[in-house]
Amino acid sequence: MTLIVYSASWCSDCREAKRFLQRYNIPHTEIDIETTPGAAKEVIAHTGKRAIPQFVLDGQWVQPYRPGSGFLYEEMAQLLGVAAPR
Repeated sequence: MTLIVYSASWCSDCREAKRFLQRYNIPHTEIDIETTPGAAKEVIAHTGKRAIPQFVLDGQWVQPYRPGSGFLYEEMAQLLGVAAPR
């Protein structure tokens, strides 16, 4: 499994997504859209908006949160094959 996380330091949803990945020891590569040239354009090209965090799991783009609702714990746990948080 290859997981890339597009994020930014100021993004609270991004911090929550990364805490989730750390909790389950899920290896990932982080790309900061503020410091990596072209990263923000990459997100826009694939999603149509500058919405972060974004997961790219084995080449598939996944938005791991729902605006207004926050991080999608159960959906991401199922997608990544870990036990859902309680």
